[in-house]
Amino acid sequence: MTQNKIELMAPVGSFESLHAAIQAGANSVYFGIEQLNMRARSIANFTTDDLAEITAICRQHEVKSYLTLNTILYDHDINLMKSIVDTAKENKVDAIIASDYAVLNYAKQQGVEIHISTQANVSNIDTVEFFAAYADVVVLARELSLMQVAAITRDIKRRNITGPSGHLVQVEMFAHGALCMAVSGKCYLSLHSDFASANRGACIQNCRRSYIVKDKENDVEFEVDNEYIMSAKDLCTIDFLDEMLKAGVSVLKIEGRGRSADYVFTTISCYREAIDAYQDGSYTKEKAVAWKERLATVFNRGFWDGYYLGRKMGEWSDVYGSKATKRKMYIGKGVKYFDKAGAAEFKMEAQTLEPGNEILITGPTTGVVQATVTEIRVNNLSTAIAVKGDTISIALDHKIRASDKLYKIVDA
Repeated sequence: MTQNKIELMAPVGSFESLHAAIQAGANSVYFGIEQLNMRARSIANFTTDDLAEITAICRQHEVKSYLTLNTILYDHDINLMKSIVDTAKENKVDAIIASDYAVLNYAKQQGVEIHISTQANVSNIDTVEFFAAYADVVVLARELSLMQVAAITRDIKRRNITGPSGHLVQVEMFAHGALCMAVSGKCYLSLHSDFASANRGACIQNCRRSYIVKDKENDVEFEVDNEYIMSAKDLCTIDFLDEMLKAGVSVLKIEGRGRSADYVFTTISCYREAIDAYQDGSYTKEKAVAWKERLATVFNRGFWDGYYLGRKMGEWSDVYGSKATKRKMYIGKGVKYFDKAGAAEFKMEAQTLEPGNEILITGPTTGVVQATVTEIRVNNLSTAIAVKGDTISIALDHKIRASDKLYKIVDA
């Protein structure tokens, strides 16, 4: 990793998200394959067969690729773990994100770069020094304050703590996305209720639900209706990003491997702009307000600043699911793109579309395209409204592919 460079890391759970992250300006992406990662239950996982294509796309765009291999491992997992590490090495994955010592030991033996996962709960400088024997990058615990983070980054320099590369160990922190109520995500609710271990990537998110409290003596029930008392709001650091970076954080990590491509595109775009503004001296609190408004348009449970600014207790969401200010409605799929005309053709399969509507297009190769419709043509004639069944063409600067999905963006 280049020293003194701020790295923006994007979550990737699909090829749409991968291209969206690259388009939005990510420096690196992280993803999981098979079942030994903390999003194993999610449908948003790649397979081993996808690795060659993922790393080829990343190298083409000079983006780092990081593979998550960060669950608790048991004896019966060791052969699969070694196979994943071997495959990662073969396909030139830039680093493996891990916390289990079996992974650290084997990856080090194979010469594969290691980053220490947040599951390791690294909370002090001596633990950073211990892991420096294995890793060039350490994700610090999400429960630390920025004062504690700054003390650790200062001590890394003071003690000259270097990783296997010979460079000073870099500090990585989560900057945006979902927060677990448990320390470093080590929760047992899902295991107790459904035999689905969060520490094995199979969390069913019991904490995000509403609950009823029952008085056992008189059988009276009370529904907790003002807060989802275990569901933390989402972390958002964009309005104090300057303080994050002044604390010595080198890598900013966005959470959301299970989120959609437009979520990845929007969050990475906002943090890319914020980082660039910080580096050129134009970062302001006024700009941060605008970025935060854009971040609110995609999936979120409400925002808070986590524990970075010294708060002792969490802030809980007051809704189930998302509080996004915008939502997308599926309306059709791509047919073809006309390069000379700069126009895209779509088949309308639901809803309606009118000039002035905001649209979103996603696809495995296209990534994410956002635009405002200026004119709609049906049978080469301009129309005021397109309906289900119409084949439409609209002016578009970006190429689309057959079967790309077309959405209309509306207020939530």
